[in-house]
Amino acid sequence: MSPLLDVSDDVRAEIGDEEADRLLAGQNAPGSYDCTSCRTPGHTEQERTSTVLFVGGETAVLAFAHASCIPSQVVSVSEDQLRGAVRSITGESVPPGAADAPAPQSGPRAVEPAPGQAVLGVTCGQILIDDDLYPAIVVEPTGPIVRPGSNGPGDDFLPLLIEAGFLPVTDVAKAPAHLPGWSVLLAMGRLHAVLQGDPAGGQPSAWWQAHQPLPVTDGWRATAGQRNTVFVYAAPAGSIGQQPREDLLREALEKAAAGGLLVAAAMPLAGT
Repeated sequence: MSPLLDVSDDVRAEIGDEEADRLLAGQNAPGSYDCTSCRTPGHTEQERTSTVLFVGGETAVLAFAHASCIPSQVVSVSEDQLRGAVRSITGESVPPGAADAPAPQSGPRAVEPAPGQAVLGVTCGQILIDDDLYPAIVVEPTGPIVRPGSNGPGDDFLPLLIEAGFLPVTDVAKAPAHLPGWSVLLAMGRLHAVLQGDPAGGQPSAWWQAHQPLPVTDGWRATAGQRNTVFVYAAPAGSIGQQPREDLLREALEKAAAGGLLVAAAMPLAGT
């Protein structure tokens, strides 16, 4: 019996027609697998299955996911992010120094390694603007982020983001502007990544990617589904902190904005 595999044109272009045909014929496709999105078991002969190709600088890893979770696609990541994806796929432990922090009431928080620089903390919460709730992500490193190729000292986190298209926030009560090409990837109710568009028109790459998909609250997911837009805020290390409630998170954002330490962008929601 041939597997019920979906191989997108982008994946076929990367792996070649011969390998794609072998997969579709069942020669190289696994029977059972753990979905790279929701991490629950799947079977290629019993349910539609997506092929997901993680492409790094020099290597690539082919993973499998329920078609109901995410479509077949190519995900461009750095070599370090690719190793994180392999850990997620294989279930290997995260190396020392990288771990998940306790989740505050305002939403899950994760820490991701940025080799040689710092660790990015990502917190999900909802923010009220003009009496309407919007889903938000707050990104804050644990230490200074220096420009690639620089040995510091200094913190170039905000200048780098402004160069990428984020805009300074002077009033948290106003919605941030949309940033073309960027998106927030959510699949099966879990946060996977913030994707950065390729100015040359290629595949988006993961600007931030969770080691393991992060659960979000029902309220956050419902608001994200309704708005189809996520507000992404970013501040230098020590500006926001781990706030236990959304009202305290809002106060911290307002304080950072008043000090000129907050940038933001609105991004479309990718996935469900």
